[in-house]
Amino acid sequence: MAVVEMERRDHIALVTLNRPEARNAVSPEVSQTMTAILDEVEADTNLRAVVITGRGEVFCAGADLKVVAAGKANDIARGKGGFAGIVTRYFPKPMIAAVNGPALAGGFEIVLSCDLVVASENARFGIPEVKRGLMAAAGGLIRLPKRIPLATALELAMTGDPIDAQRALQLGLVNRVVAADAVVAEAIALAERIGENSPAAVRASRQLVLEAGDLTEDEGWTRTLELMLPVFESGDAIEGATAFAEKRPPVWTGR
Repeated sequence: MAVVEMERRDHIALVTLNRPEARNAVSPEVSQTMTAILDEVEADTNLRAVVITGRGEVFCAGADLKVVAAGKANDIARGKGGFAGIVTRYFPKPMIAAVNGPALAGGFEIVLSCDLVVASENARFGIPEVKRGLMAAAGGLIRLPKRIPLATALELAMTGDPIDAQRALQLGLVNRVVAADAVVAEAIALAERIGENSPAAVRASRQLVLEAGDLTEDEGWTRTLELMLPVFESGDAIEGATAFAEKRPPVWTGR
């Protein structure tokens, strides 16, 4: 049985952490398998977005503590993409976390590596590493203060206490909160809405939004032009306008 599974849903890749007996904890094998799956998804031009979820009632409890206790924690994050094959990887396609239950420690850091988040009503989010004499080192302390107010990020980092799905929604960490049995379907529906659009335009728009916080306004205009030119050169801009005029779905050629 694979520790991470991938299922194709038309233009969407559904990726599932599959260690429910271990609360979907990340082992070296999980990181390696996830890396291989993301390599496959990235190379497949038919796949336009990724949904990541967990098997069972927990999204991910973080690193496998049995591996950590054996002194092999570095093996979990040694390969491409770092922890879970995700947290340090630049991935060019939209990633949506379908958080089916608690996402704690490294599990929360996987969520923070995704672009959008759909959470079940029973989801919880937190970086409790300080409670175990550790430090959240898989990107949580970098990404969290970029997503929520600084004082709140500091509170989560220093107390280690989790927040529930509704609080995460209020803070803007989560895009949707739905019933537990609807979380994957809702995330796939969101991914499908993205997948209906021009892949070239989505990629460029996503890239500019991700970069914008670190750019001055003048730099932002320059970067807009840089990213916009390949979209127009792809032909999708003409196809989008033509399809609208002809009252038909567009056929995108840009990748």
